[in-house]
Amino acid sequence: MSQFALLGSRRFAPFFWTQALGAFNDSAFRNAMVMLAAFQMGLSDHDVGLYTNLAPALFILPFFLFSATAGQLAEKFEKTRIIRFVKLFEITAMALAAYGFIGHHLPLLLLVLFMMGVHSTVFGPIKYAILPQALKSTELVGGNGLVEMGTQMAILIGMVAGNALMLIAGVGPHYSAAVTIGIAVMGYVASRSIPPAPATAPDLKFNWNPVTETVRVLRITREDRAVFNAVLGISWFWFFGTVLVAQLPLYTRINLGGGGSVNTLVLTLFSIGTGIGALMCEKMSGKRVEIGLVPLGAFGLTAFGIDLFLARPGAAAVRGLDWMAFLHATGSWRIVLDLTLIGVFAGFYVVPLFAFVQARTPRDRLSRVIAGNNILNALLIVIASCFGLALDMLGFGAPQIFLVAAVLNVIVAAYIFTLVPEFLMRFITWILVNTLYRIRVDGMQNLPEEGPALLVCNHVSFMDPLILMANLRRPARFVMYYKIFQIPLLHFVFKTAKAIPIAGQKEDPTVLHQAFEAVDAALADGELVCIFPEGGLTKDGSIAPFRAGVEKILARRPVPVVPMALRGLWGSVWSRHDSMMGRARLPRRFRARVELVLDAPRPAAEVNAAVLEERVQVLRGDLA
Repeated sequence: MSQFALLGSRRFAPFFWTQALGAFNDSAFRNAMVMLAAFQMGLSDHDVGLYTNLAPALFILPFFLFSATAGQLAEKFEKTRIIRFVKLFEITAMALAAYGFIGHHLPLLLLVLFMMGVHSTVFGPIKYAILPQALKSTELVGGNGLVEMGTQMAILIGMVAGNALMLIAGVGPHYSAAVTIGIAVMGYVASRSIPPAPATAPDLKFNWNPVTETVRVLRITREDRAVFNAVLGISWFWFFGTVLVAQLPLYTRINLGGGGSVNTLVLTLFSIGTGIGALMCEKMSGKRVEIGLVPLGAFGLTAFGIDLFLARPGAAAVRGLDWMAFLHATGSWRIVLDLTLIGVFAGFYVVPLFAFVQARTPRDRLSRVIAGNNILNALLIVIASCFGLALDMLGFGAPQIFLVAAVLNVIVAAYIFTLVPEFLMRFITWILVNTLYRIRVDGMQNLPEEGPALLVCNHVSFMDPLILMANLRRPARFVMYYKIFQIPLLHFVFKTAKAIPIAGQKEDPTVLHQAFEAVDAALADGELVCIFPEGGLTKDGSIAPFRAGVEKILARRPVPVVPMALRGLWGSVWSRHDSMMGRARLPRRFRARVELVLDAPRPAAEVNAAVLEERVQVLRGDLA
């Protein structure tokens, strides 16, 4: 089922439109306020600069003050009720904004801006914590992609609408007031259809002290190292985006020689690119939380950020171009491509990170982790603004700032991937598997969502663990022959994935004993463990007899067993037949079509080696 089918589902659609309408209103209000101050009130340049610089600070301040409290609210109470209160608060804020627009009352509008910051602060933890409650695990990446796309498009349309409405001669403030109030009401109406989302921590003891609660929320966010580094990755995305977007107006005027329409085009390209990248994540990840896309996104951000610098490092020869004249100018399409692809790779980068945080964080603390993420995001946005101002004072132009941000992105990405090698491991796995094979998965719904299970699969090629690793939606510990575990390059992947090396009794009884101990410990911790009971690669493409090791594991730890079968691998890259590991010639089946089939879990008491062997043969199609 396509991710777009969610837009027709009551589980998702009302929430999608509620958050999109809120993002539109937030953007429309802010831009209308800037247009009012800059063009309709006759203020001096100094006063305009004061208000336009004060506005972002007022909007971001509530994230520091109230994020921790918002995280507690989202955990302790039913989320849909909070959403409706937030939308009523938005209607009130927009009613005050209408008075401010029509009366040209800037201090009141700045107060409303602070209120909209509070609105976003309270809604933020719910926005991402409600998705795992409403969606299946296979829908999580697609749902996040739709939300990211909807947010980007809503912000873009809101920006254009806010600017255009306020600049209508004579009636701009009235139109701006009517539209923002109307959108707020529509958002509330949409929220009435969101299904209930029960409290995930109803017994949580509420802490009203924002300082101590902020410290506690950040501590909770740091508890899981991988999750915390994903949060740091998301915050870095906001830093990079803030630096980039802040330079676009000057870049448009000085380096592109464009006017307001070119600035709108530039923002549109970036937003559309991000939306496209976000939507592509589901297809590219196979509906799994695939953090292997994150290094790909980081690489793209740097590559096209550097090319954006190279495309137009100096000032434009002609000024005052409209968007059509800009597109016809020499070299413009390279810039169009760079801006769009920066957005696309931004989508690859941020959507899997959000899905990873949602999938890895326990439900009873997810809202608070998202709140911690929002606090760090706000901090990085402020640092990014100061960073951009500092480089500007040092004489850096917009293209040079793009270059600095792109180079910094390499350093930060390398740091995060060093701290959490799983990101790089998944990237290597994703690249290898999707380059060498075309894989279809059937029966993934049979993989248990949580708790321990033993996965048994036929063994065809040296790539089997990587193929399974790239397609199972939960991490699994693979038991593999110790010599395969030690293959250069792949050793990094297997070690990072916490694979369990095993040897024969005659080869190394110590390694064999340690393997069984590690398997039992992993199952006791609620993990998935995958074994290849044949004890080695098939020599002729058929399934060899299953050994009794599987029975030994289940006798010690009786957990559910999931039979699996790989089809189509025999004769492909890295299998024995015609492989680079066998005869000295290239394989005949590069990019082989491979199928992974999962059977329903079976209780340990109902299976043994012979039963599992027969079931895998049935899944493979060897038996009727």
